[in-house]
Amino acid sequence: MTELPEPSPAERSTAEGPAAGDRALLEESAKKSGLVWVRGAGGPSRALWHVWHEGAVCLVGDGPLEQPLDGLGLSDGGTATVTARSKDKGGRLIAWPARVVELAPGSEPWEAAVGELKGKRLNAPDADTVADRWARECRVLRLEPAGEPSQKPGTMPDTSHAAVPRATPATTREAAPAALPGLLLRALRARRRDA
Repeated sequence: MTELPEPSPAERSTAEGPAAGDRALLEESAKKSGLVWVRGAGGPSRALWHVWHEGAVCLVGDGPLEQPLDGLGLSDGGTATVTARSKDKGGRLIAWPARVVELAPGSEPWEAAVGELKGKRLNAPDADTVADRWARECRVLRLEPAGEPSQKPGTMPDTSHAAVPRATPATTREAAPAALPGLLLRALRARRRDA
């Protein structure tokens, strides 16, 4: 078996997107995973269900019955970072820059993306007319690969990926009083005696 020469950086990468090997990795990870984590111009990353269609992640949201996209800063012509996980291990596999394209309702690309998304939308209350609702109330977005992955096997950062929890007025339950187990045991014994 003859070995092929290693491709040059210019051959590996194009201005439109990642090199062939990286593109295959991001495509395979997006196809196999039901969720990708998306970070737009603003806000934290958010897990979103999607489909891989014609070389891009397609997703629907912002309607009352669909996943929220507000606060992510996903606008037509903007940029985002898409992170996919490994299907086997569940950990971060690849993170790549994307160009956001909002598809116009009724256009040919919109119809093609919605055809794929309808098949993956679980438990839609209006499965027969979901495309009409999406055209009226939702946004359908394409996240197209727009450069080399910032993280992939062999180039993962050593720092923690943990996000700082959002501020919330919710609190956790306080610890049970020390005397509570004894009180419960006495009540149980009394109930048994009376029975």
